[in-house]
Amino acid sequence: MLPRRSRKPGSDGAATHPQAVRLASLALLAKRDFAAGELRERLRLHGFDDAAVAAAIAELTTEGVLDDERYAHNYVAYHAGRGQGPVRIAAALRQGGVDAVVIAAALASGPDWRALARQVCRAKFGAQPAASWAQKARRARFLQYRGFSADHIRAATGVDAGPD
Repeated sequence: MLPRRSRKPGSDGAATHPQAVRLASLALLAKRDFAAGELRERLRLHGFDDAAVAAAIAELTTEGVLDDERYAHNYVAYHAGRGQGPVRIAAALRQGGVDAVVIAAALASGPDWRALARQVCRAKFGAQPAASWAQKARRARFLQYRGFSADHIRAATGVDAGPD
């Protein structure tokens, strides 16, 4: 039986070739948008050289093909539309390697987070207000899991922050 030829980029010297890295980057970007850090990690997993990856990402960024600000704004719009809150969205963007300043700007241009928390709570639990503290706590845990801050949760559940 003949040995199988490896098709990994690093097996035939293509790992350092700039054109191979660029083509792989464009192939990945054709499927979906990536943050620069996320694309860098994906290319490294494919076996490309770090220097070649950095050069390709710099080139794609100057051409406008790769843009972290655009990615962050689109990510916020999409995930807010799915009912996720700013805490969860920011954590996912940080994990993708997006800069904190870009994340803050994207979240600021997002929807009214308090209104979104009320809408998500109403969609899950109905328009009826919570009758007991146990129901309010259940709603608060749900909104916390969705990524809303304590301030947004208080606005959505109607819990008074003051002492009793």
